[in-house]
Amino acid sequence: MSTEQLRNRFLTQVETSIPRERIVELAARCAAAGKKVTAQDRIDLAAALAHAAFLAPDRTAETYDALAEGWRGRAVNATPIDTFDRAPEPSPVGLWKEYWGIVEDGAVGNLDALSVTQRTAALGQHMTDTTLSRIAEMAHLYDGVTEAAARDTPELIKLSTLAACPENSLGREFHDLIVDNMFDLEVLDRDAIKINALPEPLAWLNTRMLQAHDLWHITAGYETTSLHEIAISAFQMAQFGHNYSAQFLSITSVIGALVPERGYPVLMDTITSAWVHGRESPAMILIPWEQVWDQPVDKIRRIYGITAYESPYAPDIIEKSQAFSARIQKVTGFFRGLLRPFTGAPA
Repeated sequence: MSTEQLRNRFLTQVETSIPRERIVELAARCAAAGKKVTAQDRIDLAAALAHAAFLAPDRTAETYDALAEGWRGRAVNATPIDTFDRAPEPSPVGLWKEYWGIVEDGAVGNLDALSVTQRTAALGQHMTDTTLSRIAEMAHLYDGVTEAAARDTPELIKLSTLAACPENSLGREFHDLIVDNMFDLEVLDRDAIKINALPEPLAWLNTRMLQAHDLWHITAGYETTSLHEIAISAFQMAQFGHNYSAQFLSITSVIGALVPERGYPVLMDTITSAWVHGRESPAMILIPWEQVWDQPVDKIRRIYGITAYESPYAPDIIEKSQAFSARIQKVTGFFRGLLRPFTGAPA
């Protein structure tokens, strides 16, 4: 099928509430070693993820549990998360046009990490108050969210506090990660993006995750590489239904469906393994980080029953493949330069 045909199929399927059993079936077929999977199967599966992300957010856990079961061949070892007995939300005007624009740019390699983040976040302007309320209501279905969101709004973390932590402590490791990589402590300015205007528990959750995202990287064992940013999106979505992560992963899965030669199995192995890790881990949203700065990460994991993520692939596989590709291009360019006078090849 052409890209245009797959786009039209996606736009039809994304409006459909696909049964759990069908998602398991699609995922199993897409994971089959026989390589008999079709582009239609991949796009149908991606449409199911997008449907949950944008139109029926309370079906996120059900959808990804089914995806993981079909792809990995076993059910998730966690209590199922309820869904609401209500119809999906109608598609907002303009959403899928803008969404597919991101997909098309990603499919041809015209997206970097910053642009995909900004453009995915911008899709939030299409969210109606009804959908936002549904996302907020859905968050309470996840373990620890109600208890955590009842706490006071987290104070800003100070770099000086982290610098004062002992060597080999979580606080010092967090400090070094921020400083060495020139990261911002809270990623985005919470006031500038008006987090407090969100309905609870989303205001609390998003505030906490702005400052704790890299803490989750460290404690749950995810590196700050491209592959592990995808992985931790699935992990935190499994932990508390993070809707931005659901949107981001749905876009990633559509791009993967359109250009499977770029590593579709790697993508889906990563998403499903991290989703299972998140579902089968205790609720990290409850960890009072400010009270454990001085503790080693291994001790914090023991206290809260957290196991580090076991990545099915080298965490830096994307960076290495890009570096390899760049070297090949340089070598190819060199030989083309040598041959150009004899072939008349254009510069």
